[in-house]
Amino acid sequence: MFAGWGRLVYRYRWATLVGSGVLLALSVVGLLMGGTLTSGGPLTSNLESARAGNLMSSELSTKKQTSTFLLILRSDTMSVSDPAFKDAVTTALAPIKNDPRINSMTDPYNAPSPRVAQAFTSRDGHEALVSVELKSTGPQAWKDYDALRTQVKSDSLTITGTGFVPINKAFNTTLESDLQRAETVTLPVTLILLVIIFASVVAAGLPLGVGILTIVGGLAGTFFLNRYTDVSQYALNIVTLIGLGVSIDYSLFIVNRFRDELAAGASREDAIATTIATAGRAITFSGITVAVGLSAMLFFQGTFLASMGAAGAIVVGIAVLYGLTFLPALLSIIGPSVNRWRLPAIFRGAPAGQGFWHGLATWVMKRPVIVLVPTVGFLVVAGSPFLQLRLANGDVNMLPTRLEARQGWDRFIADFPGQDQTTFNIVVSYPDGSPLTPSRIVDQYNLDRRIAGIPGVTHTTSIYDLDPRLGQSDYEALYTGDPAQLPAGARQLMAATVGAHIVVIQATTTAANTSDASRAIVNAIRADRGVGDGGQVLVGGQTAIDLDVIRFITDRTPVAVVFVVLVTYFVLFLLTGSVVLPLKAVVLNFLSIGASFGALVWIFQEGHLANLLGFTPQSIDPSIPVILFSIVFGLSMDYEVLLVSRIHEEYVRTGDNTAAVASGLERSGRLITGAAAIMFTVFMAFGLAEVVIIKAIGIGLAIAVAIDATVVRALVVPAVMRLLGDVNWWAPHPLRWLHEKAGLGDYGVGAPLPEPAREVAYSRP
Repeated sequence: MFAGWGRLVYRYRWATLVGSGVLLALSVVGLLMGGTLTSGGPLTSNLESARAGNLMSSELSTKKQTSTFLLILRSDTMSVSDPAFKDAVTTALAPIKNDPRINSMTDPYNAPSPRVAQAFTSRDGHEALVSVELKSTGPQAWKDYDALRTQVKSDSLTITGTGFVPINKAFNTTLESDLQRAETVTLPVTLILLVIIFASVVAAGLPLGVGILTIVGGLAGTFFLNRYTDVSQYALNIVTLIGLGVSIDYSLFIVNRFRDELAAGASREDAIATTIATAGRAITFSGITVAVGLSAMLFFQGTFLASMGAAGAIVVGIAVLYGLTFLPALLSIIGPSVNRWRLPAIFRGAPAGQGFWHGLATWVMKRPVIVLVPTVGFLVVAGSPFLQLRLANGDVNMLPTRLEARQGWDRFIADFPGQDQTTFNIVVSYPDGSPLTPSRIVDQYNLDRRIAGIPGVTHTTSIYDLDPRLGQSDYEALYTGDPAQLPAGARQLMAATVGAHIVVIQATTTAANTSDASRAIVNAIRADRGVGDGGQVLVGGQTAIDLDVIRFITDRTPVAVVFVVLVTYFVLFLLTGSVVLPLKAVVLNFLSIGASFGALVWIFQEGHLANLLGFTPQSIDPSIPVILFSIVFGLSMDYEVLLVSRIHEEYVRTGDNTAAVASGLERSGRLITGAAAIMFTVFMAFGLAEVVIIKAIGIGLAIAVAIDATVVRALVVPAVMRLLGDVNWWAPHPLRWLHEKAGLGDYGVGAPLPEPAREVAYSRP
């Protein structure tokens, strides 16, 4: 089938190039049309914390934080209470005071109460906080903030902007600059590596060209997907990261095999047919395994992970498509000119039977046990830090400290009273009616007191905390009587915490929102279901969101992993006709994944290399292990397929497992290492990112690829396959018959295959 496809592409090479040109034109149009991607975190509407937040937003007249930004005005010499400080603040804010884009603006001098004024004044008295609520939302709010921020100036005060709008904008702009930086670094370095690998400028340029086409197509496909579902802005980074690496990988194997066939004396048509039947077959199965790995993210519907998985699968599909159409069609036209502009012999690989990879193959095959024990031990030890994994949703700490929005938020939390505390929003909901009936008031009062008694809770704030001298009967009489007779303080609390069907109780602790102490408080509140009469208790707030997202992801991870493993096992069986090799591949995959996860925790959670890499050590965002597993599992199988397919090709021809393993490693080792070097370069370029989640993914993938292509593929795989011998290729008779009947192991291409692998004497293990 693959050989026939290769001959078809050769015969209709010009038509194939025209079709590729049409696809490129459509991709460019889709890219230019663009779209607005989402920037929210992995929160679904079905989570308890999300439902609590939605009830508060729909029933309470609270400010929409999504349209708010903060200004911190500081003087080292004046205090907020000084008339000169007030005059300076008034002067600084004057240009935007009556701006039509602003809905409201609050500062210490116009605060609705002394308590709010105190909260808007720093602990040392030298900083004033100004909260500005915009009428716009989303990208328009970013533009409005930029325009307003430039107008706020002062000769005597330092001014820092932060809050939801500038922080959200900072994430967006920093992600864009991270992407541009990665592309700027990757493309020239990749070209140099390709020139070294191919020792030919023309041959080197082809994979890079296919990589660029793939990225354009992948980004266009992502924007097209965004027309039908929300797609995260992180998806653009993932598309570029995966698309460039995978497409260059696949093109490298196609171009190299075509050159080998021409060197062996094959005609252009036969060379294309053989190339597609071997390397083309390998990249097809590889693309399937990578896409299957990425499909793990589709199990997390409702989060940004699902869109990243879909976008990644799209770009992998485009990489395979170009690898099976555009590239062979172009090679059919170029022919022997693919070797033009060759470099001096020093850059070319050693002849067959010589050089590093031949020596390594010989060494590994003679002593598989000696190779296997220390390498597997190293992988296990490297993965051990993962046992200390601590998950928490990423926050503003993912931004670099050089940004004003990050600096301002750090000061806001550190300098202003109450901002270093954690607040839990406990929503008591009654879908069937009013929350303020006598029996429901009693239940809520008792719940409020039980929450206040939870260890670590410093105080509660609700309509039942007006005065410590008031008891249950007092509150019952107060809230079942005439609302017009309520004290002013009670009316304010009623407006802020009571809706048509809900009452909100806020609990406060001095513990950090991601701490174990705060999580214990949330769990304790949720364990208390002592609200009858149709009431339901929902806990919201950042800590509750943390717990819900972590639980949401960890609950679905086993199903996603099992699905990916089973489908990958099936695909590898179709490739090899063996039930043993897929099992070996999966086990070794988990070893390399474990090692990369261990490095992730060691670097980003424990903080090693933090100063060198420029980030704030923090708990691992729960989405990062999912993303890493999905990509690493697929890419590890990528190298497994490319190596084992070459070994399988030799085994089909010779029937000698030992010679096939040695020859396969010798023939593909240099290419796999070169491909891994390119992948490593691509991923490390993303490791230069300033947003921690992208930096962690880039460095985690770079480490995984380095380990997989060196320790695992070059040492562990041949050692294990040497020990297993012919058992590598075993399958039950019915499955073997089915595989052979389908012709999935057939490399027949109507042209001679490469010469049989050179017989080498190896000692039996």
